[in-house]
Amino acid sequence: MTETGRPHAVPGPLGVPLTLETLPPPETTRWVVRRKAEVLAAINGGLLTAAEACARYRLSPEELELWQEAVDRAGVPGLRVTRIQLYRELDRRNAARRRETEARPGPVGVAWQA
Repeated sequence: MTETGRPHAVPGPLGVPLTLETLPPPETTRWVVRRKAEVLAAINGGLLTAAEACARYRLSPEELELWQEAVDRAGVPGLRVTRIQLYRELDRRNAARRRETEARPGPVGVAWQA
């Protein structure tokens, strides 16, 4: 633990310990899967906060949230840009189906329970 109460190192996505020094450099512009996973591991392990990661890497909180949702949904492979695009489309379709289902009237005389 450091003086701030944070860990000095946390487990990385490849099993190698991550420190602030081994994280991707702040000027990173090409976000490959491994780098995204390292930043998320650092946040989840308490090495830095989401706000600090956003400031350090010039990311929006929404982008960081999308990365986390992709990992939650499909693991580290979900961080591939093509996978994120696929999941966004699937989410849109599922939301449209839910809206369509909710808008349909039920059979006459039958009480629907939520």
